[in-house]
Amino acid sequence: MIAAGIDVGSRTLKVVLWDSTRRRVVASAVADQGIDQDALARRMLDRLLDEHDLARDAVRAIVATGYGRKLITAADRAVTEITCQRWGVRHHVPEARTIVDIGGQDSKLIRLDGAGAVLDFVMNDRCAAGTGRFLEVVATRLGTRIDALGRLAAVSTAAARISSMCVVFAETEIVGLLASGMAPADIVAGVQTSIATRVAAMGGRTIEPPVVFTGGVALVPGMAEALAAVLETPVTVAPDSQTTAALGAALLAVEK
Repeated sequence: MIAAGIDVGSRTLKVVLWDSTRRRVVASAVADQGIDQDALARRMLDRLLDEHDLARDAVRAIVATGYGRKLITAADRAVTEITCQRWGVRHHVPEARTIVDIGGQDSKLIRLDGAGAVLDFVMNDRCAAGTGRFLEVVATRLGTRIDALGRLAAVSTAAARISSMCVVFAETEIVGLLASGMAPADIVAGVQTSIATRVAAMGGRTIEPPVVFTGGVALVPGMAEALAAVLETPVTVAPDSQTTAALGAALLAVEK
């Protein structure tokens, strides 16, 4: 049986095909969001099926998750991204107790109990200072690409202190630091620490390990290390960190 999980995020749309017989991912894809999310999801699903010589009726169940989950007409049902993240992360790291998910527009901290059930979660979707959007702003201001920020941070000798709580004011602060002669590498290191600090604050004083890092920001070199330093505990980046919620949705499609 083939099941599909579709994660309709704020910045990207992810699709995962799961083979329940072989218990493995058949295919996955990530694409930037468009105007018609339902049409985009259908195109991505059809393309994955074509690439792997699968008929459309081979997909027996589809679960959608993410902000736009209710827009996906092909889905049999919609499930929250909190539940789907839990399923996707626990598939990769069964012993996970804390999930940190940082995407382009929001960040989440999810606590799990010893059996993997969700205890509680905290979400920040009102301020870009703790999300990937902050890194995009910094990359643009420094005239580089977001995937090059990690190399800059790696050569920092003294991370800048970024005190602004709003990404708009933080950008102004960065402009001032550049004008004062601050090295770009130190600014990037400071921004990564700032993002990690804001996310850690969502969890309060106690963060139970193992900690698993998901989302597009987990792919940015240096972010996992910055998060581990602030949390004072090792951080594991989930395999295919952008698609863990879509994987969880596919697993739930099989389960139900």
